[in-house]
Amino acid sequence: MVTEQVRWLSAEEQKAWRAYLRGTRLLERALSEDLQGSCQITEYELLSMLSEAPDQRMRMSVLADRIVQSRSRVTHTAGRLERRGWVRREPSSEDGRGVVIGLTPEGREVVGALAPQHVASVHRHLLDVLTPEQVQALGEAMAAVRDHLAPDHHEIGLDD
Repeated sequence: MVTEQVRWLSAEEQKAWRAYLRGTRLLERALSEDLQGSCQITEYELLSMLSEAPDQRMRMSVLADRIVQSRSRVTHTAGRLERRGWVRREPSSEDGRGVVIGLTPEGREVVGALAPQHVASVHRHLLDVLTPEQVQALGEAMAAVRDHLAPDHHEIGLDD
């Protein structure tokens, strides 16, 4: 039996890894808290993605891929948002097998009301604590990770 040599993290790599883990978790918590109980950050992301989609509608499977959530988790999230009247799900008119989710007028109002709070929160908790060079480096680093893990990704309305 051949045993692979383990490439342990160096002290500097371990420090960076732990800072990334803790920082991303704290950032997600802060962003959710700043939405003031209106919705969770994952719910806001779903609504935001729909608001940017053509006709503010998207297949559930595509949406799950875009927000990097399992289809079952997106189904549960969509159910919560549907009960609030913010989204509506219906069978796909293209093939009848898939499900399309779309923003309702109430959902558009919610996104419109929450967007300024969310953008201010992103600035306060992330962008304003970094230098412009760090923001650029962060974007480049996470794009490299994204491209490695999801080489066929497609960003909506973003050039990178």
